[in-house]
Amino acid sequence: MTQYPLNTKLYSDDPDVEPTRTGFGRGLKVAGETNTAVVGLCADLVESVQMHVFAEAFPERYIEIGVAEQNLAAVAAGLARAGKIPFAASYAAFSPGRNWEQIKTMTALNELPVKMVGAHAGSTVGPDGATHQMFEDIAMMRVMPNMTVVCPGDSVEAEKATIALAEHPGACYLRIAREKTPIFSTHESPFEIGKAYVLREGNDVTILSTGIETPYALKAAQALAKDGIDAEVVHVPTVKPLDTKTILMSIKKTGRAVSCEDAQAAGGFGGVIAELLCDEMPAPLLRIGIDDRYGESGAPLEVHQKLGLADDSIATRTKEFVASRPQYKPGF
Repeated sequence: MTQYPLNTKLYSDDPDVEPTRTGFGRGLKVAGETNTAVVGLCADLVESVQMHVFAEAFPERYIEIGVAEQNLAAVAAGLARAGKIPFAASYAAFSPGRNWEQIKTMTALNELPVKMVGAHAGSTVGPDGATHQMFEDIAMMRVMPNMTVVCPGDSVEAEKATIALAEHPGACYLRIAREKTPIFSTHESPFEIGKAYVLREGNDVTILSTGIETPYALKAAQALAKDGIDAEVVHVPTVKPLDTKTILMSIKKTGRAVSCEDAQAAGGFGGVIAELLCDEMPAPLLRIGIDDRYGESGAPLEVHQKLGLADDSIATRTKEFVASRPQYKPGF
């Protein structure tokens, strides 16, 4: 049996919900209390990204950069060179969407401990529409050498991840969302950079999820069980470095894999899993995510639903996949 503690309200009609950005705000304040070298920088979005919690507690350690994302990356790199641990936050559409080259040449290339925070990532920015719905950031950041990529699944984990990243020696990208999403973990649930976690055991298919898709993957697995499909759910909050041991062990057992992400499946988390299976075992894979398109305006979770990212869509597509793809057997 899995030892990962789950929030018992997840499957109720009234689950606990909170934005992952709120957990980031709490975590950054804790990191600042623990280490005086932690500083915060923001591109004129301090309340939107929840960095105001840190800024109010440590005004002397907060720098307002303004709407200048390339300078945001440059100043953060300079502070890191001076011995600080900078968290530089903006909307993911603009950072890393607009300043990828500065992050690469000033931070990653020089192996500096800058923590880039891409807020409002994915579908849940809703009314802001396609220009602000950043789906390409996982692909952009995970191909950058010397860059750790973390996509927390809920606000509780986002708090833990922020605290852990403050202690991590290298460059990091933290992906957080805008809208309230279900909290599946607890304060006792483990989090470690580079680790994946089996949340639910099964034998018919492995559902691998990252970021805010994990609670929907868990609900999908519950629905699949009613149809006689025993789905294992593996939460992968660290996209890079990938916990290949845990992932491959699960897929070797179930013989089929489904990846879930609120991002472009091509090059994103789905691309990571496809590459891993190509290298290690020819197991069938279904990639659920954004399929070579842009988003659109609408209520946040309505957009999420329309894009096929909610639990009912995951369950339906997984059921069809299991029915049409035989399980991989070692030695095939």
